[in-house]
Amino acid sequence: MTAPRASRIGWYARRMARMSPAEAAWRFRDQALKAVWSRRQVSREQIGAGAAARPGERRFTAVLPPHTAAQVPDEARKTVLAAADQLLRGDWEVLGIARTDLAQPDWFRDPVTGRRAPADRYAFRINHRSETETGNVKQVWEVSRLQHLTLLATAWFLSHDEVYARRVADQLGSWRRENPFLSGVHWTSGIEIGIRLISMTWIRRLLDEWPDVADHFEHDEVAVRQIGWHQQYLAAFRSRGSSANNHVIAEAAGQLVASCAFPWFPDSARWRLSAARLLERELVRNTFPSGIGRELASDYHCFVAELALVAAVEAEAAGCPLSDAAWQRLCAMVDSGAALLDERSQPPRQGDGDEGRALLLDAPTANRWPLLLALGEAVFGRLEWWPRTTPDAASAIIPALARTPREAADRPARRPWHFADAGTTILRAARDREPEIWCRCDGGPHGYLSIAAHAHADALSVEVRYGGVDILADPGTYCYHGEPEWRSYFRSTIAHNTVELRGRNQSSEGGPFLWLRHANAREVDVQDIGDAAEWIAEHDGYRSLKPSARHRRCVLLDRASRAVEIVDEIDGSHELRLAFHLGPDVDVHIDGSCAVLRWPTAVTPGEARLELPGQLRWSLHKGETAPILGWYSPGLGRRVPAFTLLGRGRCVAEAPLISRIEFLDVNRSAVPAVTRSAVSWRAADAAVQAQGRRGEAG
Repeated sequence: MTAPRASRIGWYARRMARMSPAEAAWRFRDQALKAVWSRRQVSREQIGAGAAARPGERRFTAVLPPHTAAQVPDEARKTVLAAADQLLRGDWEVLGIARTDLAQPDWFRDPVTGRRAPADRYAFRINHRSETETGNVKQVWEVSRLQHLTLLATAWFLSHDEVYARRVADQLGSWRRENPFLSGVHWTSGIEIGIRLISMTWIRRLLDEWPDVADHFEHDEVAVRQIGWHQQYLAAFRSRGSSANNHVIAEAAGQLVASCAFPWFPDSARWRLSAARLLERELVRNTFPSGIGRELASDYHCFVAELALVAAVEAEAAGCPLSDAAWQRLCAMVDSGAALLDERSQPPRQGDGDEGRALLLDAPTANRWPLLLALGEAVFGRLEWWPRTTPDAASAIIPALARTPREAADRPARRPWHFADAGTTILRAARDREPEIWCRCDGGPHGYLSIAAHAHADALSVEVRYGGVDILADPGTYCYHGEPEWRSYFRSTIAHNTVELRGRNQSSEGGPFLWLRHANAREVDVQDIGDAAEWIAEHDGYRSLKPSARHRRCVLLDRASRAVEIVDEIDGSHELRLAFHLGPDVDVHIDGSCAVLRWPTAVTPGEARLELPGQLRWSLHKGETAPILGWYSPGLGRRVPAFTLLGRGRCVAEAPLISRIEFLDVNRSAVPAVTRSAVSWRAADAAVQAQGRRGEAG
């Protein structure tokens, strides 16, 4: 047996072990159906054969109100047209790769490896996880989401310049001809099909006043068949069980949007009802009541909220509104997202992120949260504590479809900072004319569902920012498929600002999207007394060690002295490594157990003193590969060297490791520092003991 085949069989065995019996039964059912459906595969020669629907019944009525384009702000209009002109030249950045071939894209070529993914093979016989077989499949899939075409369609909508519409029509026709039903890599993933349906819907809507649009949609047999095939696929195959994360949201959203906008098929009404119920159910399952995404991956929180909002607006416009409970949860997602952002409207970097978008009507940006908030403001209204948003094309166009804003009850009057259900806490210090100190503390579950596909082994990790600049930084994601050693590093415990024991991750990795054993954290005490805020939590990820160990961490934000203190306690005696990863703008000089941090060229310049635990031996690392250490990923497909401070030693019971970062550019001479008192420790211990007694009594 070859090594790759043995590895693949081992992965399948580990993956099956994380499934419930019901999910395993569904998986076997899907495999049987996929084998039967091989007879339904359509070749390029067959794609135009037969009628897809009765022509007289094909009308597109889900149009935007008159004068919607006039509501788009001038600055947003200019930005869209500039980005569209760049696309016309063929220039575009795709997941960190500068592409110059988007004027006539090869839908199957991966520019990273140079490989070409299968185009004619039966889709369910393609292993899209194999870089050898498909290249970097994220690069291949991304362009076929057709979101660059929704941007071009927006440019036509705003300008009525024929050149944009013609380019959209040419590339749509090319994609449809080269991707017949179940042929090639673009039919291997439901999330891709769902997003592509959203793109097709909005392309048709934005081009509605173009005289030739019907010839490329309702009067085009291939176009109609493609829209039908996409929906047939989603009706038959969807993510279930341990895979029912953001993928199932995208599948349900795509099906709902298309079945509302293109009700041309005998099954359209059934598809619409089924998709709406699926979206309502899975939206609640995928989020905590607070609105935080259960995947505990900030990027996917935004992605899921955007997908569900786009679908909810579509259903509202079609006269088939989602339930009030679904709208309420959507509003909570937007409000909680607004509460997490720092002073520059940047989200946490927790967990995986792949820059996924539900719909692209504006020029793409690295941070999509301001765009989502602008849309949320148009749909739900803005709360007083929200960060300011700038209206863009999407926030003017998408809500116009539903026409009537939604109202949600029980929205927070003040900005929340502690989300107990998700174990997420944001500690802040901000005064007039001073940069904000922002600190995220992770004291929640490992991730969502049994495989926790997009989680990192980051229990009790912290992020610290100064005026929006990463000081103690989360590393990001960098890659999904291929480069397994890099995928493992960016998800590992040592890549995060937390403690690693005996060279092991807190959670056990079983594959690039599979965790076999989960470390779960719980918050012990969280309080804010004005001059200071304190967070205490612990996790169970090292209970399997012999002797077993418990890691408890306290983070104290001292607003008076503008300092953050981190205290780590570990039961037992184990070799440990404590890492502090600095943002790419930060330079560092280390002298023994003291480090001076400077970031003079960042958007908010500053300086800090980081006092490190003297019990550990400290070293400095940057851009190393043997082993990997000292890296920061600004986004998928991109990595840059950044400093890591690494302390090595042995933990000793009742000898806490104390680290303190104090920002030096603020005059604090007349302000006494708030120090950690024995009373605070006793209160935390009492809380733990009381909770233990309650558990025993139960």
